[in-house]
Amino acid sequence: MAMGVASGGGRGRGRSRRRAAVAEINVTPLVDVMLVLLIIFMVTAPLLQSAVPVELPDSRAAPADQDPESVAVSIDSEGFIFIDDGQVPEGGLPAALESLAARSGAEPPLVTLRADRALDYGRVVAVMGELNRAGFNSISLVTNGSATAP
Repeated sequence: MAMGVASGGGRGRGRSRRRAAVAEINVTPLVDVMLVLLIIFMVTAPLLQSAVPVELPDSRAAPADQDPESVAVSIDSEGFIFIDDGQVPEGGLPAALESLAARSGAEPPLVTLRADRALDYGRVVAVMGELNRAGFNSISLVTNGSATAP
């Protein structure tokens, strides 16, 4: 007697079906994450400008180009001077500017001067004179935009 052995037992049995690999990338989650990051940066970027509270005067001047290498010098309503976010001790502006000039190298950076509107004009001019004496000749005065002429 002979015995027959069935191989496979019929159509589709024993064979494994494989799905074809999908060659598409789902970019929807990536776009969602990028939009959230964009919104976060748009909200926080103006806050990183300067932490010194200064009430700027109004002006109809055209906005100047932003320079990432610039140094922010601020004078608050009480006359205290800040370089970036660090307060300069009274009478210590010339020494602070000399150390800043030594760090910057041959070409001094652009200085953005933010002065409170309640300050005496002489105080602002005195700080500008010290900046000039230290070799910082490119000074931008920061103001608020105004829709009406003074």
